[in-house]
Amino acid sequence: MKESFINKFKLTPVQVLSIGFAIIILIGAILLTLPISTNSGKHTSFIDCIFTATSALCVTGLVTLDSGIHWNYFGRTVIMLLIQIGGLGFMTFSTLIALMVGRRVTISERLIIQEAFNSLNIQGLVKMTKSILIFTFGVEGLAAVILATQFIPKIGFLKGIYYSIFHSVSAFCNAGFDIFGKEYGPFKNMISFNTNPIVIICIAMLIIIGGMGFGVVLELYAYNKSKRKISLHTKLALTTTIVLIFGGMILFFIFEYNNPETMGTMGIGHKLLNSFFASVTPRTAGFSSLNATSMIGASRFLTIIYMFIGGSPGSTAGGIKTVTFSLVLAAIYSSIRGHEDTTLFKKTVGKDLVKKAFIILIVGVIIVITMTMLLSIIEGNKGNLEIYLYEVTSAFGTVGLSLDYSPKLYSISKMLIAFTMYLGRVGPLTVALALGKAKKADHFKYPEEKILIG
Repeated sequence: MKESFINKFKLTPVQVLSIGFAIIILIGAILLTLPISTNSGKHTSFIDCIFTATSALCVTGLVTLDSGIHWNYFGRTVIMLLIQIGGLGFMTFSTLIALMVGRRVTISERLIIQEAFNSLNIQGLVKMTKSILIFTFGVEGLAAVILATQFIPKIGFLKGIYYSIFHSVSAFCNAGFDIFGKEYGPFKNMISFNTNPIVIICIAMLIIIGGMGFGVVLELYAYNKSKRKISLHTKLALTTTIVLIFGGMILFFIFEYNNPETMGTMGIGHKLLNSFFASVTPRTAGFSSLNATSMIGASRFLTIIYMFIGGSPGSTAGGIKTVTFSLVLAAIYSSIRGHEDTTLFKKTVGKDLVKKAFIILIVGVIIVITMTMLLSIIEGNKGNLEIYLYEVTSAFGTVGLSLDYSPKLYSISKMLIAFTMYLGRVGPLTVALALGKAKKADHFKYPEEKILIG
């Protein structure tokens, strides 16, 4: 991404990010259409390839073709690279390449990195990018070693290593892609490992760390070194994540306790393990150790809520984000209590940030409602409203969970879901960045008048 190119077309950092994602999706889709990407040696439908490439780059996990059965190692590697680029951001990789060849990172590129990570200032961005890359590859490498101890005895040495790396990347980037189709059946995901605590906990921890946000992780690391205070953002992200994980774990445990098609026949330990995983993964990862179609209605509805909330800002996660959700709740609570300001942890949050949180929430609701309505019109009576809402929310939250409906979608519906995944990965970020720009002063003001509310 050369500075001259950016200046020539006068692209803003937000436009560069949006266009960059679209270009990489197209390149990935073209590679996946090639016969060398499939086990059958035949071309794959371009629509399915666009869907898969979008899902991978937007770290979603929704698929129309089983990744372990349809794609060969070349195709899977393309998907894995798209996941890694999508999770970290293509500007992070541009910075990595620049550092490897000894080229300086330009001001324009620094501005784009700032937008990508939603950073407050431009200072120290290159150093932060280095730290993120080292941390990411370190965590993924360690997790791959742990997973290899479980996969190698079951599927062999070389395949076990590859599968460990693939699923480590997929989990850390919160993508939810799996390639176990040949070994355990199509679209089984992690169901075959739902009684293996090492695999389930390792995948869950990767999801949590990846969805926490790089800024939070780096701040916690700096805190351990310097013992400085933790920022309000980090406190809020950590608190919300913990409450959502353990609150959801309790609810899933209650809802599915006696369901014979999910956890009913398991022992108490495995029930707790799968309740924990069911609470972690809907907030953006898309891995599943229980069959979502077999869950009771309450569990599926809770999953939809969690998919909409998503992970934390500046992470590999999607959704409206944990901090946005908590800030909206805090603002509502403060308003009901009659307080003029919104306070969290004895800190006052600016009115502009509160306004931004509400707008992101409303935009998210509008996107989900609109796409669900369009999907229901296109698909007709093939499914029902719950299936459509589940599919759309999963796409918007870049989650990847499905009620086994993605492969049944019409071609136009696949493109609609792919566009929703793109909006989920780029759209909310774009809205937040646009709202963060300098405000234009109004040169005049209309007369004020009251209206009835509620």
